[in-house]
Parts: sequence; structure tokens; C-alpha cells
Amino acid sequence: MKIWLDGGLRDIESARVSALDHGLTVGDGVFETVKAVDGKPFALTRHLDRLTRSARGLGLPDPDLDEVRRACTAVLAAEPMPLGRLRITYTGGYGPLGSDRGEHGPTLLVALGESTWRPDSTAVITVPWTRNERGALAGLKTTSYAENVVALARARRHGASEALFGNTVGQLCEGTGSNVFVVLDGEIHTPPLSSGCLAGITRALAAEWTGARETDLPLDVLERADEVFLTSTLRDVQAVHRVDDRELPGGPGPVTAKAMRIFAELSGHDLDP
Repeated sequence: MKIWLDGGLRDIESARVSALDHGLTVGDGVFETVKAVDGKPFALTRHLDRLTRSARGLGLPDPDLDEVRRACTAVLAAEPMPLGRLRITYTGGYGPLGSDRGEHGPTLLVALGESTWRPDSTAVITVPWTRNERGALAGLKTTSYAENVVALARARRHGASEALFGNTVGQLCEGTGSNVFVVLDGEIHTPPLSSGCLAGITRALAAEWTGARETDLPLDVLERADEVFLTSTLRDVQAVHRVDDRELPGGPGPVTAKAMRIFAELSGHDLDP
């Protein structure tokens, strides 16, 4: 594996960041996961725009997007694969053992891992913890991911691939690494950004291409929705066949199946929509 670090490609054995990097010590960093098919990234411009927004939200300097693009190109060329998870990580860099930042500048790391195509449907659970829609990190894609690690581990123990959060006012919000959509009376709805959810790249494209509406939804909408589906970079559009103990249709429902077809067709025509 080749990794971009400190301005160039390195072998995995030599790609090392400082033990005092702020991304490690206090989670002071942002990241993007980009789908790469046959060595070509999907929606990279949108991902880089969000990387910049997240960095600004943490008060980090804007990343050098020309360098990030060079890094992505180099890493993808170094290890071609049918389906890859391209990870861009941008941290506060070397700093003190505390919340104050140092003066050494940010760290940029780009790596690529092999991935597999997701099944058409999956199971999810809800968790008792909440997203804080008014928190300092709301809507930012940061490396402070321990909350998601805990929730996803709980989902795995219950035979599910994702955990869904409500927010502090009892509204449906998002998954640990996905956005959620529900179908009610034939219409597609998804929580608005004001719920505290991440502005997912796949979420935005799916909403645009299917006409989904942003709607404040109570968490218990999952108990009565006709269909439920998830979106994320590596899931694309994925149906949900079980929420907690509630079984939904075994295969994707008709509205979800149509959304899956639309997304596959339009994303296949334009790699940087």
C-alpha cells in the first residue's frame, strides 16, 4: 500500500505521523471517504468542498485542494483496484498535549483501501444515544468518531450493519456513517441538515435525483414508514429490511428500488456530478 504523507508517496512502513499529532491526541481533524471505481474517484469535487467546510468549522486552515487532488491521483495510480475506499485525512498537526494547537501546521494523509459492493438491503437498529444538533461539531465530518464506533459495535452485536440516531429533540437524524430516508405514502423524506445530520454527498445527490423532501421526522417514524433506505459513499442507495425488531419487505420496496436504479444510472454517467 502506498500512502500520501508530507507531500509525497510513502510505503506503509514509512508513513508515520507524530505521536503528538492533534488528530491522534484530541481528535482535531477532518476527513473524507471517497468511492473509487477502477481507479477513478466519484464526486471528488463535492467531497473536497465538504472537506474545506469541515476544516473551517474546526478553525483549521483551508486545505490545499491542488495538493489533495495530486495526492488522490498518485495513491489511486499506485494501487489500482475495482472498488476502493479513498480516505483523505486532514488534522491539526503536531501539537501540545491539550486542546491548544501548535504552530507546525496541518497534516495531510491520503490512503486507499479495497472495498466490496454492498448487498441490496441491510438491517439497522436505533440506539439510545443522541446527536446534538446544536453542538460545535454538528454537520462536520471530523475524526472525533468514537461515538460512532460505540454505536456501530452495538449494531454488529444485534446483527445489523448500521445504527441510527435521533437528536436531542427526538427527531430522526442519521446513522453512524450514513444518511437515512423514509418512504411515506409513496413520497421520499429525509431529515433536514438542521436535525444535526451530516450533509452527505450521496444524500444530496439522491435527494436531487429522486425529488426527496427534507422533513422534520420523529424518531418513531421508523415504526410506520412504508420503506426505509440508507445512503452513503460506499452504500450508494441501500434498502433496509429490518429496523430493530420490525421486519420490512425482504427486498427493496418499489420506491427504494426505483431510487437505486436512478442513482446507479446517473452516477454511472458522470463521475464528478
